[in-house]
Amino acid sequence: AEQLMESGGGSVQAGGSLSLSCAASGFTSAPEYVAWFRQAPGKQREGVASFYTGNGNTNYADSVKGRFTIYRDGAKRILYLQMNSLKPEDTAMYFCAASWRPGACPLQPSEFNRWGQGTQVSVSS
Repeated sequence: AEQLMESGGGSVQAGGSLSLSCAASGFTSAPEYVAWFRQAPGKQREGVASFYTGNGNTNYADSVKGRFTIYRDGAKRILYLQMNSLKPEDTAMYFCAASWRPGACPLQPSEFNRWGQGTQVSVSS
């Protein structure tokens, strides 16, 4: 079965770092985009960072630029999100997702059709 599984969430103080991983399994073709999204309680799911598998281009939400880095090990089919200088407002459930849609808007949740179950990130002040 096609599956995305996140790991690496946890609790950290503001200014700290966390690294998230997302392992893909069971996919018969490579997606166009892989990405990280997050959703805080009472808020809509928002795009954090995306990776275009065609040429490695990345996109970031303005709120995380310069602090978060998305990268991928294609051979191992693992997507990573390195999060530095974390802030309390980064607290959310983080999801990885994949899209096979050519030309997809890379940070738009509706463009992605395979999702992991999420991993919680909590940042205290």
